[in-house]
Amino acid sequence: MAMAAARPSMDVAVVLEREAQPNAWEDWRFRIAEVTRQQDAFGSEPRLLVDDGRIARWLFPALQVALFRDEGEGYYLNLTSGRPVWFVMWRVDDEDPSRASVQAVSLSYNEAGRWLDAQERVDNLPLPVDVTQWLTAYTDEHYRPEPKKRQRPASFVAPDARPGPAGMPEGKE
Repeated sequence: MAMAAARPSMDVAVVLEREAQPNAWEDWRFRIAEVTRQQDAFGSEPRLLVDDGRIARWLFPALQVALFRDEGEGYYLNLTSGRPVWFVMWRVDDEDPSRASVQAVSLSYNEAGRWLDAQERVDNLPLPVDVTQWLTAYTDEHYRPEPKKRQRPASFVAPDARPGPAGMPEGKE
């Protein structure tokens, strides 16, 4: 039995920034400051990089971005958006709202949409050229958009063939 080829993936690190009292209505504001390729020096555990009392930055290393064939449409949508991006899902700590953590990183527009549908926080940052090329090569090899099918306007369909309220042609109930 032959072994399946390893799934294409890369390890990345995310820098999450927290701003203290950015305005009268917020105690804390978080934003994704950077997504970069993982380096050995980053280690594998999250750590505080800097905290001057107003701005704090945390590094969340060793996050894997893997490519899946069934996410091809999501990669295609990301690439054809005009500005391909990293999608970063993060959460504020339930017990300490001054802390947040990065949960996952994806390149799929559809996966980011599912996260948003689940009420998760998702930010994005532009992809560097080398990652865009990597994603493009994978998408070109594994995804073919379905051709669009033109639907005839209802006014051009015979009245007895038009769908009724339950999706059945009128008069055929």
